[in-house]
Amino acid sequence: MAEKSQNWIARSRDYVGEVQGEFNKITWPPQAEMINGTISVLVIVSLIATFLGIVDFGLSRVMQMVLG
Repeated sequence: MAEKSQNWIARSRDYVGEVQGEFNKITWPPQAEMINGTISVLVIVSLIATFLGIVDFGLSRVMQMVLG
């Protein structure tokens, strides 16, 4: 049983070491690029949400007219 727990601990340490190694390979974009990307995503999501809201509202009105 002690051998299994040591094996588990060794594998966990190896895994954490590999994760740290991969994390160090990440190249983060500059802050200005991240801010512009975030703003772009928020604008696009807002536009799509607004469009889908208008379509939903219109379709619900059509269904109310059809169903009476």
